[in-house]
Amino acid sequence: MAELHHECGIAAVYLRPSDTTSARLPNGLTHPDQVARMVPRMLLDMQNRGQLAAGMTSYSPVRSSILATHKDLGTVAEAFRMNAKPEFEALMSHLGGPAAIGHVRYATCGTDDRDAAQPFERDHGRKFKWFSFAFNGQLTNYAQLKRDMLASGDYHLKRDLDTEIILHSISHELQSAEAPIDWVRVFRNLAQKFDGAYNIVLMTAAGEMIVARDPLGIRPLCFAEEGPLFAAASESVPLANLGFHRIRSLEPGQMAIISPKGIRYERFAESPRHAHCFFEWIYFANVASTLDDRSVYLSRAMLGKELARLEDVTLDSDTIVVPVPDTAKAAADAMAYSLGVPSVEGLMRNRYLGRTFIEGNADRASKARLKYTPLPEVLSGKRVLLVEDSIVRSTTMRALVHEIRNRGGAREIHLRIACPPIIAPCYYGIDMSQRAELYAPKFLDENEGRLTVEVQAQMAADLGADSLRYLPVEALARSVGLPPERLCQACVTGDYPTPAGQELYQIDLDQDLKSKNLSLPGCGSLNGGELVSSGAARRAYE
Repeated sequence: MAELHHECGIAAVYLRPSDTTSARLPNGLTHPDQVARMVPRMLLDMQNRGQLAAGMTSYSPVRSSILATHKDLGTVAEAFRMNAKPEFEALMSHLGGPAAIGHVRYATCGTDDRDAAQPFERDHGRKFKWFSFAFNGQLTNYAQLKRDMLASGDYHLKRDLDTEIILHSISHELQSAEAPIDWVRVFRNLAQKFDGAYNIVLMTAAGEMIVARDPLGIRPLCFAEEGPLFAAASESVPLANLGFHRIRSLEPGQMAIISPKGIRYERFAESPRHAHCFFEWIYFANVASTLDDRSVYLSRAMLGKELARLEDVTLDSDTIVVPVPDTAKAAADAMAYSLGVPSVEGLMRNRYLGRTFIEGNADRASKARLKYTPLPEVLSGKRVLLVEDSIVRSTTMRALVHEIRNRGGAREIHLRIACPPIIAPCYYGIDMSQRAELYAPKFLDENEGRLTVEVQAQMAADLGADSLRYLPVEALARSVGLPPERLCQACVTGDYPTPAGQELYQIDLDQDLKSKNLSLPGCGSLNGGELVSSGAARRAYE
């Protein structure tokens, strides 16, 4: 769904000194100092997680600037000048080294300028206190952390960013420390302060690398080792494309500490529950990735089978299934196969439209018309089951329905959404904005929160479609293959895995309902196809 954006992705690579010649250098690399250039390649494989900015920090003990950071606005190719070989080679020559971290960004917090791009580097005269880091996620209690920091001393914050809060928090933990740093203690103290999602890669000028995953494991973090070569990334695909075979997920509350002496894995925080974001499997992650031992592709295919199980539209020779490219394709193909009808590409995505050209248009509907072209040769006169992964604000979907009917000539359009209604914002790093901007609550609130057949018919008519069907909440856990208590489903249930997240939602909910002159305590939590209020009441899914 074009209306959703992820917050970022992180990457790290480290080649430890070795007495053997077994160290594998992929992609034709011939020298340890070339290892750092693996990072732009890894970031390219995670471009789906952020297109606003990209950057990296490399480590080289023989360089006067032991840590060297480069970051810029744009895609990975733009930020690293990859389409201008002399510029790219000059940049990689400056950034050479046996270890590096990297980041791709889409802003969910702060501004869109270069100053907000990551990694963030903190200079210091003592090498073990000189560090650079990047993080994936969002601190839900950022406002409170900011107030506490400004009240605790002579602090000044240059940016309205949780990244800067993390920078100063790490610096504070190192303030009175001596080498060697007890990184377990540092991150244990951070975990006691932070509420939200935070996967961190950190590099020091003393040659230590830290890779840490927050105690809830909200965002994915994968890693792999082969001989003296270590690598980590937000998804498995960058590691697989480097040639790693045994790719694992870092456990929530776990950290990897890498140095020339070796690699050790430590637990810095207890993890009494996991809260993996289900949206990683149904939308954000690369379809080829495997996260926490669960295939993204197979999860999306299971969602399609769930849709097929609920289908009640008359199927005939003129019925086709059409995915909204690209993330809905696996679900659409599986749905079509289960129903015995063809899955066809009736919408083509313009993959070569420049990012700047798209962003220059003010409204989302115009962007949708620029990005997607309906094919009359495929759609004309057909009963179309249009499969999409989610509806957030509805602007893109409304534009697509209009284009498919008017330009494509479809006879009927039946929307099939491989997700329950999104009723609540995400405070853990996904750009879902405020509840008042979400599509589903506008209809659910007027119907005492019940997602009935009639309400879905109203939504379909509003979008210009012939029918609409969402999946029930319990279909998510079945499709991903994890128990529901191990998933974060806050955006479809209103039940948040952290105290600050729940508090922010309650404030937003109260304001939204007040603006509508409604008073439905805790309204809007769909669980297992039923609505759950903040009390114990449950209303049937009709």
